Amino acid sequence: MEAESHSVLLVSRDNKIISQISAFLVQPLFDLTTTSDFNEARRLVTERTFNIIIADSGDGYDTDFAINVADSYSTILLLVPNEHFDEISYRVEGYGILTITKPFEPFYFYNMMKIAIAVQYRVQILSSQTIKLKVKMEEIKQVNRAKMLLMQQLKMSEAEAHHYLEKEAMNRGLKRITLAEEIIRMYG
Repeated sequence: MEAESHSVLLVSRDNKIISQISAFLVQPLFDLTTTSDFNEARRLVTERTFNIIIADSGDGYDTDFAINVADSYSTILLLVPNEHFDEISYRVEGYGILTITKPFEPFYFYNMMKIAIAVQYRVQILSSQTIKLKVKMEEIKQVNRAKMLLMQQLKMSEAEAHHYLEKEAMNRGLKRITLAEEIIRMYG
């Protein structure tokens, strides 16, 4: 299996942290974008999807950016000062944000990145499943609408409309949704 590149946005006003993290997150495994401006980071997030966003909370109380982007499909890692870790971690964990203390040991940071990658894979799987469910729900809604039109226009019972849709789709080699859309165009 070929290694996949992970897009990462690093937002920090601390050049030491940017240098330290940049040394870990190298090509080809990571596609790293860095900025020291949180407004620029907000713009970047609206233009592009990042797998992982690492936000340095500065003194620990600058968590607004992380919370604002938490509803994206990105995995968020928030760097917080050790002395504020428990308080901030408790406050942001409900948003699905992972917290890491700073300063951090390289091995600790490496392990947190492995966790962030695993979480990102899980998010991708769940979002794919969500999309499939939405499509299926829309299909069911259209089929039910077609059944309702058959019941209204052709005075069929619900069971007759259901049977008609199943049989007609099978006889014509169509998917139920295709036949349902045809019926909706015809009677709707």
